[in-house]
Order: sequence, then C-alpha cells, then structure tokens
Amino acid sequence: MDTHAPPPAGALLKEWRRRRRISQLDLALAAGTSARHLSYVETGRSQPSRAVLLRLAEALEIPLRERNTLLVAAGYAPAYRESALDDAYLASVRSALEAMLAAHEPYPAVVVDRLWNVLRTNRAMGVLMEGVAPHLLEPRPNVFRLALHPEGLAARLANLAEVRGLFLERLLRQANATGDPDLRALYEEVLAYPDPPGAAARPAAESAPGESPIQVPLRVRTPAGELAMFSTMATFGAPADVTLSELAIELFYPLDGFTADALGALAAGRAAAGA
Repeated sequence: MDTHAPPPAGALLKEWRRRRRISQLDLALAAGTSARHLSYVETGRSQPSRAVLLRLAEALEIPLRERNTLLVAAGYAPAYRESALDDAYLASVRSALEAMLAAHEPYPAVVVDRLWNVLRTNRAMGVLMEGVAPHLLEPRPNVFRLALHPEGLAARLANLAEVRGLFLERLLRQANATGDPDLRALYEEVLAYPDPPGAAARPAAESAPGESPIQVPLRVRTPAGELAMFSTMATFGAPADVTLSELAIELFYPLDGFTADALGALAAGRAAAGA
C-alpha cells in the first residue's frame, strides 16, 4: 500500500480554498459553477472537467506549478510547460532579464526563482555579496541565506534586527500563501540563525519618524561608508510557463544622495579596472 500517494484533486481544491479563506459559494460563483457541484468535487463524489478545474484554479489564484499538480491529481495532463531558464524557448526572457540587469547599473539587481535562489545578478550586486562566506554561494546563493546568515550580509547590516524581522515576515507570508513545503523549510532554517558575533554589542541604526519614506531600508556598512537602499520587485505579466511565472527581479535603489554617489563611484571603479 502506497502511504505517500498524492492527495486527490478535491482535497487539494479544498485546501487552497481554505488557504484563500473563500467560501464554496463565493468560489463557485467566481468560477462559473454551482456550490453543490463544488462540494461534490471537494468530497470526491464528482469528477470535475479539466475546464472547471482550470477556472477554479484561476479564481483561487493558484500558482501555475500547483495548477499542474491539481490537474494531474484529477487524471489530466499538465496545462503549463516548465522550461529551464537556459532553454531556447525562453531566449526572449533571458534577453529581457539581461537588459533589465544591465540598465539598472550602477544600482544592484538580482533575478530569483520561487525559492529566492539567485539566478542572475548585475555587477553592482557585488556591494551586497562582498565578504559572504563561500559556502553560502554554493551550489546556488539564496537571498534569505545571504541576508540573514551570520556569515553573510547580516554581519554588515547596521539595522539587522529590523531587516531580519521584515525578511522573516515576508517569507512566512509567502510560505503560508503558497503552502510550499520548501519555503516553509527555508523559513525554519533562517529563523534559527544566530546573530553574527558582536552584533548585540553594536548600536542599531535608528531613524526618526518621518525621516524616510521606507519603513525598513537596507543599511549596509561598507568601506565606502554606510549605504542605505530600498528595493522593488518586478514579475512577468500573464506567464504561460511555470518557470517564467516563478521568476522575480529585485531592483535596489539608493535612499539618499550619499548612497547614489557611492554606488556610482564603485561602478566607475569597476569600469576603470575592466571588471
């Protein structure tokens, strides 16, 4: 007997509906079906069509990867292709990513997957990755490990407590919203990280209320001085590929003139050195 069989489609739907906190009636109305039929689907008394499953998944905003899982659980073929980022099929996407990364210089930018693994960076990301322990870079860097591990950026953060709280909240919220066990495992891992040696003895950076439009900027101690940055996230609209749907680009911006000047000077230095 297989004790590790995947849950049936109805149970998956019910779990997603619970996660989204939506009633059977509201979901049925949004998906163009009846609450009675949805109830039968969730309990396994009725077999939903492929079209109904896709409408329910759309209404629940289920990620493409999990929509494929839902379809397979119901006995259907996956609806969405999953390509490697290096596939010829995604050549236009790679070109767009490289253009965005290059255009964002002299400010840092990074491309990540659904687990926040680093897939691409621009040269300016060096200011955030400098001094990171080699073991955090293999086999692939992860944003949360880089930022919060005591041998990573955490050792240079002037406002570690605030950044740690913000990052953990973001990761927990994403893990809860997606139900992804890998994200949950990553959260548990970084939650257990100790502070870097001597962190408790260093005074925390403080900002007066109203001093900054960003509640928790990234304040990094560097040889050039303390740099203050904030970030935005960009994703691709209307993706039809699982890999593409899980890509995100984090773009960092200077919070003050000193940081802008320092990042510009670092970029000029790299150019002069031919890096």
